[in-house]
Amino acid sequence: MTPQHIELVKSTVPVLRENGVALTSYFYNRMLNNNPDLKNVFNLDHQSTGRQPRALAAAVLAYAEHIENPSVLAKAIEHITTKHVSLDIKPEQYSIVGENLLHSISEVLNVPMESDLIAAWKAAYLQLADILIGVEKAKYEALAAENGGWAGWRGFSISNVEETEAGKRFTLAAQDGQAVTAAEAGQYISVKVKVPGHGIEQPQQYKFAAAQGNNQFVFDVKPEENHTEYSVSNILLSHYKAGDAVQVSAPL
Repeated sequence: MTPQHIELVKSTVPVLRENGVALTSYFYNRMLNNNPDLKNVFNLDHQSTGRQPRALAAAVLAYAEHIENPSVLAKAIEHITTKHVSLDIKPEQYSIVGENLLHSISEVLNVPMESDLIAAWKAAYLQLADILIGVEKAKYEALAAENGGWAGWRGFSISNVEETEAGKRFTLAAQDGQAVTAAEAGQYISVKVKVPGHGIEQPQQYKFAAAQGNNQFVFDVKPEENHTEYSVSNILLSHYKAGDAVQVSAPL
């Protein structure tokens, strides 16, 4: 990035502080309308509740504030890339995100796409995307190299469902019958389910309360109040039983 790019990006910090969530909400609506296949990737329940737009707004603001020294954001980058890997985010999807983000900045801030400001943000986004893609590549390779590990999604069957005081406990086993990597308490997996009546799938992370072994995963699911029809937890509780199949990412 050039010094001019850096100054232009930093000049948007006050606007991002004031209107960041409005910008990211607009961005997600634009991107998902233009690329409906991504509705299988992004958690639509988190979109509706505003959780995801708020998280992205905070990340964009932090990046703009530290654009001269992205290494300051090492902890945030570790968190973001771990989430991305749990959702099987692909390098090619970054171009889709970038295009829609730049157009959203242009449209929300009412500046031409040909402006120096958009050029600066393009340079900033490409810099960040390169960092994230590189870190994620290493994480995918490390997961695939583990005993019983894998990268991306893997088919699992629900082998048992048990009622608990707060909801249900699900036990999963790999459909291919092969080894499954162990996991520590506090690690999590993403579980992807089919949304009834919508023809799409939705992912959600579930944290392990105890260490996992014996080639299976066990996790608890609680009902969510004031959530949409895309709530993965509520779908699991209402529509999934022993013998049903889900997609699962490797523990992180």
